[in-house]
Parts: sequence; C-alpha cells; structure tokens
Amino acid sequence: MNDPSPLDARLRPRLPSPLHEVRDERFARHGVRLLLKRDDLIHPDLPGNKWRKLAPNLAAAAGRPVLTFGGAYSNHLRATAAAGRLLGFPTIGVVRGDELAHRPLNPSLARCAADGMALRFVDRATYRAKGSPEVLEGLLSRYGDVAVVPEGGSNALAAQGCTALGRELAGEVDVAAVACGTGGTLAGLAAGLGPGQRALGVPVLRGGFLAGAVERLQREAFGAPAGTWSLEERFTFGGYARTTPELEAFAVGFEDRHGLPVERVYVAKLLFALVALAGEGAFAQGARVAAVVTGTPGPP
Repeated sequence: MNDPSPLDARLRPRLPSPLHEVRDERFARHGVRLLLKRDDLIHPDLPGNKWRKLAPNLAAAAGRPVLTFGGAYSNHLRATAAAGRLLGFPTIGVVRGDELAHRPLNPSLARCAADGMALRFVDRATYRAKGSPEVLEGLLSRYGDVAVVPEGGSNALAAQGCTALGRELAGEVDVAAVACGTGGTLAGLAAGLGPGQRALGVPVLRGGFLAGAVERLQREAFGAPAGTWSLEERFTFGGYARTTPELEAFAVGFEDRHGLPVERVYVAKLLFALVALAGEGAFAQGARVAAVVTGTPGPP
C-alpha cells in the first residue's frame, strides 16, 4: 500500500479521531451504550472517510491531476477539489447530469469550482458507463495523464486506508456502524476491527448492490473476505440525498440533544437507523455501539 504519511505531514489530520460516549435514553433504556466516532473532525476540508479514502489514492497519484466522478451534491467531489487546492494539483470532476451544465451551480459544485476543479457534465447514460473502456479512453484522450479515482473514492486503496478506522476502534466497541454510499469505508472498517467485533453498514441509497460491492472491494484490497459485517437496508428514505419530514425532525432533535451538527445525506440516516435498531432489540444488553460520523453538513 502507498504510504500517505507525506500527506499527513502537509495537512496535519487529527488522527486518531475522537471517540466519546453520549447519553441518550433511546439507547440507555435498552441497555445499549452509544459512542460517536468523530471522523468529521479529522480535517476541516477533508473530513471523515474522505480523508481515509483519498489519502492513499492521492499518494498513488504522486502529484498528477486527479479525475474523479460524482453527482451534483457529491461530498467526494468537494473533498477532492479541496485536496487539489491545498496540495497544488489539478482536479477534474465528471458530474452526472448534462442538464446541469446550463444551470447555475449549486453550492456544492460552486465550492468545487472555487477550489479549482474543472467540471465536466455528462449525460446519465454515459455516467452509468463511466467504468467502461470507451468512456475512460475518451476522458483520458481529453485530459491526458491523469490519476482516475472512482466515484466515492472507493477502490482497493481506499478500503486499505479505511482499515485504520477499524484499528482505532479495536477493543473499544462491540459494533461499529457507518453510513454507506459505495461500500469502501465499510470494507476497510470491517477488515480493521478485532475479534468479536462487527461492522454494520447503513446504505443511504436504494438498489441492493452494496453487498456485492463490499465483497468485491475486499477481494481487491485484501485478497479475500475480511472481518464480520452486515447491511441494514431499510433506512434509505427514498434514495440518495432524499429525506422526509420524519428524518428532518429526527436530525434536528439529535442536534438539540447532543449539540452535534448532523449531516443529512449520510449521518442522519445512520443515527436514525441505530435508534430504530436499538428499539427493536438488535443489540445485546451492554453493547457498545459506535456511530462513525463521516462528514459535516455541506455548504448552505
């Protein structure tokens, strides 16, 4: 694996990230302890799993331009653009939805552009085929010698980078739960945990594809399945970046209880799921359950 330590020296991430217990009667009444793994505090511009997944990929890029993919509200695109600004390398973001090229940039994409990212909007059929040789060859012919990082930053390097998250939690908790988009964080988290611990992934988008994605990433990163993990797929709230009045009320309530700004796309769904699972008796009496806070709220 490529050593990301030169990036550590330049960007000074806060590692290991803090882990602290919060008192919440919705868990306590079931004999469950809730801990927050504050990966959102790792770095102000590359918080949470974005640091853990990007650092090894940026080390492998060795200063070359980085081309990557994402939707209109992609946290990954924002983090990649910020890394380019901070470290001085060009970034290209291939954005799903060619119709967006003719509209004002939303706050997320505006932040990417302000950080120097070149945005290329493609139609949804092309975006779905982004991993095909034809699409990749077209991009490479346009942009030249670039390092290609997949959507969400999830590849074997990213999964390897996320094993550090599991190691930081080894012996500290019984269950480590994380919201999932592409599966890279869960793949590495599970591999880094110790005996008797398990990882729980809460997908934030529909489709039922994540189990296969996690298995593939673990084979590519570690050569075989690694660690104990499972998925709880009931809490997508309609799909990626979608919400409901119930979820919004929950997030506001959690913020009021604990003074933690709750990112809506990932973290709100994770915390909602854990409260529901605790109420269903999914965790043993005395279980220590860590919620990995993977990011902060995006631009207003």
